[in-house]
Amino acid sequence: MSFLSSNKNSNNTKRSKSKFLTALTSGASIAAIGALSMTAPTIASAKTVQPSTANYSFTVEDKYKGTATRALSKSGNTWKYNVSARVAGVASASQNSTFTINGNNVSPTQASTTYKLLGIGRTLKLDFNPSSKIVTSNYKGKSTTMTMSQQAFDDLSLEVQIRQDLLNGKFSGNYYMAKKDKIEKTPFKKSGSTKITVPAGTFDTVRVDRVHDDDSRSTSFWLAPSLDYLPVKVSQINDGKKMDLELTKIN
Repeated sequence: MSFLSSNKNSNNTKRSKSKFLTALTSGASIAAIGALSMTAPTIASAKTVQPSTANYSFTVEDKYKGTATRALSKSGNTWKYNVSARVAGVASASQNSTFTINGNNVSPTQASTTYKLLGIGRTLKLDFNPSSKIVTSNYKGKSTTMTMSQQAFDDLSLEVQIRQDLLNGKFSGNYYMAKKDKIEKTPFKKSGSTKITVPAGTFDTVRVDRVHDDDSRSTSFWLAPSLDYLPVKVSQINDGKKMDLELTKIN
């Protein structure tokens, strides 16, 4: 669920569906933030994000309105992040990610994303093997194995790594995300601090922007330090199509 994915080579019809489904889940995860060495030392005293459940409302193209829920939980040393989003009668999406946190470093093991538009859906599954430094994706019956020269993430584990880095003063802006058939560098930058008001309340936030190579696109996240840098607002413009997401409740 994020603003992190796009396919510039699709035809207009496919791009329109892709943008809607991407917007549907955007911000429900940050989606997805530097380049971490596969053998980076752990930090015993690193701060760690805390389990939480957050609800959001969002608007796509100023006409589609929906809701999203993001739940981060922990059992032993295993973390799970589950996200669901829907526009009633039109589309739905669900994502989950399983990972560990060692010191400051997030290490994903499995992830899946399922999108449905008017009852027709697709699922992308990712399996991470840190010891072999590979990621295997499965999409539409095709399996692709990719090599991790740097630590790579799915959307949700990437969000948690970003938050970990902000909590521990390690934010560099250079991150890598596993997609259907490649591992792609996904850069971000800090763009100052501001106080914003959303349905859940007023928060001091740090703004983080994704660095796009296309001037027609912009993606901004407002993250609250008081909530372990949970996103309280997300805004995206993609080829003139706008999506806004805001936090409505945090548990």
